[in-house]
Amino acid sequence: MIETLQQTMLDAIETELKKQVGRLAQARTQDFHEMLTYHMGWSGEGAGSQAAGKRVRPLLLLLSVASFGDKSDDIEKKIINWLHAVPASASVELIHNFSLVHDDIQDNSELRRGRKTAWVKWGAPMAINVGDALFVIANQSVLDLQTHYPHEMVVRAAEILGECCLQLTQGQFLDMSYEERADLTIQDYWPMVGGKTSALLAACTQIGALLGYAQNSQMEDFRLFGHHLGLAFQVQDDILGIWGDEALTGKSAASDLVEGKNSLPILFGLEKNQEFAKRWKRGSVQQTEVMEIASLLEKEGARAYAERISEDETKLALGHLERAQPRGEAAEALLGLANMLLKRKQ
Repeated sequence: MIETLQQTMLDAIETELKKQVGRLAQARTQDFHEMLTYHMGWSGEGAGSQAAGKRVRPLLLLLSVASFGDKSDDIEKKIINWLHAVPASASVELIHNFSLVHDDIQDNSELRRGRKTAWVKWGAPMAINVGDALFVIANQSVLDLQTHYPHEMVVRAAEILGECCLQLTQGQFLDMSYEERADLTIQDYWPMVGGKTSALLAACTQIGALLGYAQNSQMEDFRLFGHHLGLAFQVQDDILGIWGDEALTGKSAASDLVEGKNSLPILFGLEKNQEFAKRWKRGSVQQTEVMEIASLLEKEGARAYAERISEDETKLALGHLERAQPRGEAAEALLGLANMLLKRKQ
């Protein structure tokens, strides 16, 4: 039944996303519409579920809503409850994708989920417009909550989304401004990932609790659940970026070392100021030496440190989830989704 509930939600999310993006399916903007459908994974070469992504964020939001739903066992009542929040789920996924389009331009990334990025296909100016359109449609989508929710709740959901978007830009600013810095510490890491990764997950769980008519204390616990889930998720990503299985991650081994990312293990190694730090300060890491440097970094304790931090953040996230007392199949699915994200190998 949990799998059925999740699949029903995912189907509803996809339908709503296509409806929202369909605002551009007009005579003069068909080509523009196709640019958005390409990025969303629905059209063009390689289209399909892999190109679309897992839709984790909107699913997280809907499961949060449903976990505060009707106490009865009547599945119809549960479906009606979370269906009302589907426009908000589409909104957070569109925000996520807007940020990906712009990130790909800023990071000069040529591939996204194994396909050419929007800016590679149509040029950076047009891709910026694609990202802008996704952002605008996301804000239009959240306002569609007015059909089933009081205006004050819709305004609050929009406020949370706006605060989240500002945090996303702050995190991206820090990430880009850190690129040429050689004096960063672990304390500089948390504000960056708090904006880039954690902010949107926290918004998903907070908005979900809001639209599930949760109490204020439960809403705060759900926000903190998403916040710490995001931090743990990012630290796991940092670990995989250096020591992940290339066959599973789809990235070159130790790609974060070659790209010079300011990930948590790397900042730990720099603070230790031992052999890894000496090599890092000499300049770019070549692909031929990544295994040796990754091994050196692990020997100095960076991997164990990052794994411990990930475990600590995981405990905090699950502790807040437990305190909020979600219920029913949605609560079980929410816990399962969190565990899947935190124990992934890719």
